[in-house]
Amino acid sequence: MLANHFYEGLVECGCDEAGRGCLAGSVFAGAVILPSDYSNEMLNDSKQLTERRRYLLREQIEHDAVAWAIGVVTAEEIDHINILNASILAMHRAIDALNVRPEAVIVDGNRFKPYHDLPYTTIVKGDGKYLSIAAASILAKTYRDDEMNRLADSYPQYDWKSNKGYPTKKHREAIRQYGITPYHRKSFQLLGDTQLSFDF
Repeated sequence: MLANHFYEGLVECGCDEAGRGCLAGSVFAGAVILPSDYSNEMLNDSKQLTERRRYLLREQIEHDAVAWAIGVVTAEEIDHINILNASILAMHRAIDALNVRPEAVIVDGNRFKPYHDLPYTTIVKGDGKYLSIAAASILAKTYRDDEMNRLADSYPQYDWKSNKGYPTKKHREAIRQYGITPYHRKSFQLLGDTQLSFDF
């Protein structure tokens, strides 16, 4: 059973991102504030859930949350500020978009930057430990998948409906054959060991 909160007595926001390791597409982050007494036995790290279960839980989270929001940082922005900074920026943007101001933030992973004056704690594997981080991971993952599915309609050769922009063999072969799209991250090793040179 995942824990309800880290900070006792504070309005706590859980944050997580999706898409850090992708070759294409934006990085998405979720920010979620759940009721202080919330429980949901189905909530877990999004990577441990089936696609169908993630989308069912997204509906529940959006219905049950005190507040929730998504933050997005584009591939072009990632190329200019790097993926770590982009992931943190996406989480900041998600918190910005909340319609309730949190009093503290808990974040999946081990890296974050202060958000205004709010206390924060980074928690390794936090999406498997705290409900609000698990909820944020589900929102980030499903909204990012939605975007990659939409982009796949325009660029079917990259197989984004299946790989969601991650570095599969088929994705890399398509880059080698067709080149890149405006949604590819030029600063990444798009072809693995043999990198192409791109002009910014």
